[in-house]
Amino acid sequence: MTEKNYHELIKDRIYIGGADDVKDMMGNEKADIVFDLRAEASEEPSDYTRMHCPIVDHADQQDESVKKAIKEVVGAYEDGKKIYFHCQGGSNRTGTVAIGTMLELGLADSIEEAEEKAKAVRAKINVRPELKDVLKRIYPEA
Repeated sequence: MTEKNYHELIKDRIYIGGADDVKDMMGNEKADIVFDLRAEASEEPSDYTRMHCPIVDHADQQDESVKKAIKEVVGAYEDGKKIYFHCQGGSNRTGTVAIGTMLELGLADSIEEAEEKAKAVRAKINVRPELKDVLKRIYPEA
């Protein structure tokens, strides 16, 4: 068995990783929907259900795009779908949405706790300060 480069954020329901892992993840997990968080990604045709929720890497004031991505992921989860979301490498934007998802689903009480849980699943998560600030604005009580 080969090692998977993507990870399970929520058992049997939400998977996270990088863009290069979509094919393997779909072959193994057969997600119902894939959320692509890359702003640099084109609207390429795919043989799976794909939603483009772009978040600009290395940019300030991404509040609305981060909120939209988290809302879409949580909505799909609440609809009973199996989900995969990714950015290019699966560390910054993916980590940001993973933290927000954990908070929205009540699986963590603080940004720090959600980040620890996400990193326990995917060690390479590394949310940059500008996106950490976005999370603090979206979740001021967390």
